[in-house]
Amino acid sequence: MIFGPTPLAEADGAILAHTVRLKGRVIKKGSVLDGDAIAALAAEGHHSIITARLERGDVPEDEAADRLAEALRGNLLARTRAATGRVNLTAESAGLLVLDTMRIDRINGIDESLTVATLPNHTIVTAKEMVATIKVIPFAAPGAVLHLAESMARSGRPPVAVHPFRPLKVGLILTELPGIKESVMEGTVEATRVRVEALHGSLLPVRRAAHEEGATAAALRALLKDGAEMLLIAGASAVVDRRDVGPAAIVRAGGVIEHFGMPVDPGNLICLGRVGEVPAMVLPGCARSPKLNGFDWVLQRLFAGLVVTARDVMGMGVGGLLKEIEVRPLPRGEAPKAAPAGRAPRRPRKIAALVLAAGRSRRMAPLNKLLVNDATGRPMVVRVVEQVLESQAHPVIVVTGHERDAVQDALAGRPVWFVHAEDYAEGLSASLKAGLAALPADAEGVMICLGDMPLVSTAMLDRLLAGFDPEEGRAIVMPTYRGKQGNPMVWGREFLPAMLAITGDVGARHLAGKHADRVAEIEMPDDAVLRDFDTAEALAGAPGIFPARG
Repeated sequence: MIFGPTPLAEADGAILAHTVRLKGRVIKKGSVLDGDAIAALAAEGHHSIITARLERGDVPEDEAADRLAEALRGNLLARTRAATGRVNLTAESAGLLVLDTMRIDRINGIDESLTVATLPNHTIVTAKEMVATIKVIPFAAPGAVLHLAESMARSGRPPVAVHPFRPLKVGLILTELPGIKESVMEGTVEATRVRVEALHGSLLPVRRAAHEEGATAAALRALLKDGAEMLLIAGASAVVDRRDVGPAAIVRAGGVIEHFGMPVDPGNLICLGRVGEVPAMVLPGCARSPKLNGFDWVLQRLFAGLVVTARDVMGMGVGGLLKEIEVRPLPRGEAPKAAPAGRAPRRPRKIAALVLAAGRSRRMAPLNKLLVNDATGRPMVVRVVEQVLESQAHPVIVVTGHERDAVQDALAGRPVWFVHAEDYAEGLSASLKAGLAALPADAEGVMICLGDMPLVSTAMLDRLLAGFDPEEGRAIVMPTYRGKQGNPMVWGREFLPAMLAITGDVGARHLAGKHADRVAEIEMPDDAVLRDFDTAEALAGAPGIFPARG
């Protein structure tokens, strides 16, 4: 193609490069100049004009776009008419967009004249949604370049295709252990039902089984007799090995395990297998939540009729960090609410912190232990609060009671909220409930810190906060040192009603025993999480922190 200034005497049949405005007439960019146009240009004093002139073998932009679109177009794709060198491909049906990304990259790398842009691979699409656009950049493409691009596009399955979702019958097994709340089981069923129905499937009557290999295998066989075309196991306890209860049950039912784990978070602890040709999966704990996780990616591909191999799963790592990322809303009526079609900036979890500083300090009377200065001259409660303020927790709420004014004066100027427990003398639960009542409505959890544990560092607090992940089953996080459980603890919002019902001089630790399946223990490097300071003897046992006292 020849581009540049062209004498009007040679411009017949050339393509106008830029729009020209004349008196009473506009000749648009891309117009093929004819005798009338040339005469109009000459009448207004033009002697030459910038044009593109095709050379032997060049293919005009619309024809080139049309030919490349046809070569790329696969199953269930419609196309628009070529205009200004562009053709759009649209889905004819809801389904999963499947691309050969390597071939598309190779086509885009042939020559700057040809471009192919698509939605991300494995995006859920709806009927009439645009999935790709082919654009010829100049006014023509070299014929040899176009021929090579067409050959690449046709060398195998079409690089762009939509795979419709199949109306699969899905069997779900819930395994049970003592202490599992019924609300958790019901939530798992509902989250699974929403996922399955969004992909045009249906959920068979749910079966329950004891959390052991034989009972789960029997339930799998029963679901196959019911006509299940996909098998899902939601374990009472997260699967941690190929030989764990869920995977072992698949093998016992006559199946095989093809892969355990995936580089997607949340969703790491997923196990993929099959019984005959029927896909069988042990779900990660995060599948109890409707939020996007790696299970969604596998489920979408299976419903679209794709075979999901171990290599496919291991290739999901790039883009697989889904934790705490809000996906953009989807204008797709048939898509799950949390489809992985895009992402917004990462949003840290909002976890508030309560510092309980209301106690009467009876064992250290007449001193108030919270106001005892450390070796740097800081009162104990100030040391605790400053370490909490430097952590990722926000906001920090200090619950006062005994010597309220003195505690608030010691903390003056620091960005904390104060809440007074009027009935602090009734015991620890009163302080706890006063603080919980002040939590912001959007807090996902709360870290409960004791005002008399000044050795717990900010780094320890942040380790606990990082371990909090209700979707992965870590809704209660507690520190340990050499197997002993300590403080502070992080609690998910789901436990607030039970915590607000506690009475007497006790905290919430006993609730952790009732929800063992939701507890994560974080081992700490020293015993700071075990050490509170109720007595003068305890203070004397922290040389270098608190000065010796008589």
